[in-house]
Amino acid sequence: MTIRKILSRDFLLTFSAQLTFSFSLFILIPTLPIYLARRGAAEAEIGILIGTSSVSSLILRPFIGRALSRIPERNFMLGGALLFILCSIAYILLPPFWPFLMIRVLQGFGFALFYTASTTFIANISPEAHRGQSLSYFFLAFNFAFALAPSFGMFLINRFNFTFLFLVCAALSFGSLFFSARLKKRGEDAPETPPTEDRSFLSRKALPPAIMAFFTHIIWGALTAFFPLYALEHGMSNPGLFFAAFAVMLILGRTFGGRILDLYSREKVIMPCLLTYIMATVILAFSETTPMFILVAVIWGAGNAFAFPAFVAYAIDLAGPSRGSALGTFTALSDLGVGLGAVIMGIVLRLTSFQTMFLCLAFTGILNFIYFYLFVMRKAKI
Repeated sequence: MTIRKILSRDFLLTFSAQLTFSFSLFILIPTLPIYLARRGAAEAEIGILIGTSSVSSLILRPFIGRALSRIPERNFMLGGALLFILCSIAYILLPPFWPFLMIRVLQGFGFALFYTASTTFIANISPEAHRGQSLSYFFLAFNFAFALAPSFGMFLINRFNFTFLFLVCAALSFGSLFFSARLKKRGEDAPETPPTEDRSFLSRKALPPAIMAFFTHIIWGALTAFFPLYALEHGMSNPGLFFAAFAVMLILGRTFGGRILDLYSREKVIMPCLLTYIMATVILAFSETTPMFILVAVIWGAGNAFAFPAFVAYAIDLAGPSRGSALGTFTALSDLGVGLGAVIMGIVLRLTSFQTMFLCLAFTGILNFIYFYLFVMRKAKI
């Protein structure tokens, strides 16, 4: 009965739109760093070009979050999908560095429009008593895409070429546009944001989960930018397998453990998840074989399966009816983490080594756990 309440027509359409949109994005995770390296870009330049998309995305997030209280979510989803189509075609035509940088900026805008709107739409149409479970199911769209897209992207460039890869990205983005166009303009249960809550672009109430997401996304940004190069250096012919193993753990965790998010407090769910980020990056620093890489992906995926939906649900819980602003703040800090992770760790890698970079990511995980324990866990106990 709960499943029926969650899996409405609009939920399934948004899920499908997010799946195709995410597929067009995640195909680029292992392939774009390789493409840039083959075009002669240095490590620091690759970090900047990969991270720019997230940094540009965060600029729009708070504005989108505020605007979602007045403008239908579907409109932003359509705009995001259109930008992805145009950027996918532009990848074929424009070279690194500066022309390519501008494409990454525009793609970041598209991601901000689509992702903030789709997540807000799902939060608005979800039954309140099952919000954690509903969000967990929705994020499976990312996980299914993440399980398949990186390996599929490597297959495309090995079997065909990068031009064909970018055309496939454009076709997938068009599919997302199609599903988004069939959505209702606004969920029937979407709450109106009180005028007093609508004056600020940022939501202070959502800062604790947003800060935790910021730290975890630093790790995400660095791994997606540089793990493919590290894996190829150590004989892993398809780095997409690492991300596939990660995604399989996400799918298993969110499919069979989605109810956990509504049975236990957010703090009890988040604490063990944060420890897995530290464990995974420490092991990765001393790993040089494919089986060890897969082990890291499994540990990382097990934690992320519950951490990210818990962060989003926590932000919505704290924000009350001002969900658009809360999600705008949350996703802005997440994007900032991804961008800074790629850029800063690109500089660290250029000056040191992969092992040092991975240990820096482990230290980032430790800082996140300290913040959680001192400013979130203790406050919850008071």
